[in-house]
Amino acid sequence: MAFKPKVGLISCSGEACSGGNISRAATLEVLHYLRPTETVTICLPLFLAGDEGEREFARSFPTITIDGCSKLCAARGTERYSSTPAMKMNLEEYLGESCTSTDERWRLERSSELVDRIAQDIASHVNRLREEWG
Repeated sequence: MAFKPKVGLISCSGEACSGGNISRAATLEVLHYLRPTETVTICLPLFLAGDEGEREFARSFPTITIDGCSKLCAARGTERYSSTPAMKMNLEEYLGESCTSTDERWRLERSSELVDRIAQDIASHVNRLREEWG
């Protein structure tokens, strides 16, 4: 049987818009319920602060970044300090508009739907990356 690594999930830490909260909720859904034995989370603040264990994992194994807005802090930080993520996700692509929109009420009302859809996409990417690795 071929070795299949766990996939690292690096989600947004931002609080500037609802995208950060949604990205973290979707990541936790995958980590705890959809792919609990196939994924690990990488702490973005710790990663950016220089934790070598977090950075080494991202250098050695496939990672998926889940950013809440077009600033792409998770993807850019991963590229800068480790390697290019295997998959980059930006919630603004799901929303169809900028996270900095002043009317976020509708997003919060629909956040459960978004979390489920994004979590399913993350889980699909985890499956693909693990198959490619093996």
